[in-house]
Amino acid sequence: MFVLVNLKAYPCDPVAVAAAAADVHDDTDAEIAIAPQAAHLPAVAGTGVETWAQHVSPVEHGSHTGSTLAEAAADAGATGTLLNHSENRLTLADIDGSLDAAQRVGFDTCVCANNPDQTAAAAALGPDGVAVEPPELIGTGTPVSKADPNIVSDAVEAAAAVDESVDVYCGAGISTGEDLVAARELGADGVLLASGVAKADDPAAALEDLVAPL
Repeated sequence: MFVLVNLKAYPCDPVAVAAAAADVHDDTDAEIAIAPQAAHLPAVAGTGVETWAQHVSPVEHGSHTGSTLAEAAADAGATGTLLNHSENRLTLADIDGSLDAAQRVGFDTCVCANNPDQTAAAAALGPDGVAVEPPELIGTGTPVSKADPNIVSDAVEAAAAVDESVDVYCGAGISTGEDLVAARELGADGVLLASGVAKADDPAAALEDLVAPL
């Protein structure tokens, strides 16, 4: 199972979370990646943990003030990127452009989607993975696998109908090992989470609990 921890802009210590993730990764079969703020990419990558950008912009080198250039993220140590998170929505054209940008530097990619229909549309653009996460459940601590498990299983089917090579991740409200197991049983290849680790008093213990069933 793939575990992607999005640190958003939470007031956590990104290096401490990354170091904990690196340690936990060594003791489990789970693949754990951390997505920090762009300014923290080098420090997080320095811990040895798999490091993802929270976003890359659909631009090339040029006059693009305020953009996140894929090449700059790669130079900072990132090896993958999230795209189209509910807190940073993109048009389909921009998702496609950002995927092209990510491909230029060899990034792994995960496009976020709200529901099975959006999952299918995202899968058609050719990312490595799609994370289905209903916005109303993000940060609530109520996992979509419990609130509406059909969203996950239907998203898995929707992605497979378009491109069987695209992985599907379960997001929104994920925080425990029980949530991870439920996501796996519904057909998900991994999970996307944030506050369950980034806002935990002990991120290492939260990660250990999350991957314990594996």
